[in-house]
Amino acid sequence: MNDALLALLLKVDTPTVCNAIEVAQGKRGFDAFTRGTVIASAPSAPPLVGYARTAKIAAAVPSTEDPDVIRTRRRDYYRHMAGGGSPAIAVIEDLDFPHCVGAFWGEINATVHRGLGLKGVLTNGVMRDLGDVPADFPMIAGSVGPSHAFVHVEAIDVPVTIFGMPVMPGDLVHADRHGAVVVPPEVIPVLAASIAKLQTTERLILEPARQEGFDLAKFEEAWALFEAART
Repeated sequence: MNDALLALLLKVDTPTVCNAIEVAQGKRGFDAFTRGTVIASAPSAPPLVGYARTAKIAAAVPSTEDPDVIRTRRRDYYRHMAGGGSPAIAVIEDLDFPHCVGAFWGEINATVHRGLGLKGVLTNGVMRDLGDVPADFPMIAGSVGPSHAFVHVEAIDVPVTIFGMPVMPGDLVHADRHGAVVVPPEVIPVLAASIAKLQTTERLILEPARQEGFDLAKFEEAWALFEAART
């Protein structure tokens, strides 16, 4: 992903990226996106765009592992988050889903991850401290709660699943208040052109619909052009 594509992806929402992937593939049926409703800590913030640094956590019950093992894995977790390509986002699967109880994401962890260079987090788990987290570190989560419970890291740099969306370490992810999508690697070189084509096509119906005097006849005329142009 070059700088121009990154700048573009930071300006468009996740539904646009989903549609543009279909344009790039020349068909419908792309399904590497989240299911269900997410909660955004900053709904009006720009989208999260970056390569996934992944981990799995749990919080409902205490870990039965040796405390030294837990502490070592926690250190390894932060080393993992601090390394790798840029831009990067944390993509964290809470293994307690759909009954997540412990917030791994709050003022401290958000501030630490931001300091390590990450752009934000996508998780199916819990977030908290919504008035105190850095404004430029968006969190997209499954729920909001007050406690960290028994939260601990279970696995690092592994495939994860977020709201039904499989994510591999290093996948390019685009996420916002609508949910998230994994961009297929083969689409990346043509994604900017596909977004431009999509936006041009959508204007065929949007511009007439916004004009004074729009009626059924003008809709049918515009829709025919729109249908002919889109995937």
